[in-house]
Amino acid sequence: MNSQPLIERFSVTQKVTLMVNRYEVRSVDPDGNPGALMALAQQKRAAFKEEVRFFTDESKKTQLFSFKARRRLDLGATYDVLDAQGSPLGSFRKNFGSSLLRSTWELEAPGIQAVGSERSQGVAIARRVWEIVPFLDAIPAPFLFHFDFRDPTGQLVLTSERRASLRDRYDVNVPGGRLDWRLAAAMAVALDALQSR
Repeated sequence: MNSQPLIERFSVTQKVTLMVNRYEVRSVDPDGNPGALMALAQQKRAAFKEEVRFFTDESKKTQLFSFKARRRLDLGATYDVLDAQGSPLGSFRKNFGSSLLRSTWELEAPGIQAVGSERSQGVAIARRVWEIVPFLDAIPAPFLFHFDFRDPTGQLVLTSERRASLRDRYDVNVPGGRLDWRLAAAMAVALDALQSR
């Protein structure tokens, strides 16, 4: 039985460091301002088998959950989200065929299947042009991209909206708390960390 609290809103912010990508998952107040730290994620750069671990705090002594690729160097990899004991919470994968023009992800959890894609086709195309123009690809894209995940009935399951800020910051909403917040946080971090793959 899942004893996790029902959480419908939180924020994810990337912290830039030399050797790893770090993300803070924080609660938000009614105005959307960041609150208490819920989890700290760390992703090693250039890892052959992608894995991101989420900890309770900066000490990194207590792992809360993680996600990792099933296979090494696989562009269509499925990522399993696991709790602290290694039990599955769900999975996600990028749909590369659909992602040529608009990034698309498939998300699965007990009783839920959802497909998420970039909200704006125009922003999706502009991001791709930015990435192929020489020298521009070294500069972070200025576009605000948002993702909406919907179940087969069209109901929203998860949204991730990039905010205008110097660091990558995302507002994450889980309408009705239908997804475990750990799975939602893993997906939100992946949307940033794995977006260009």
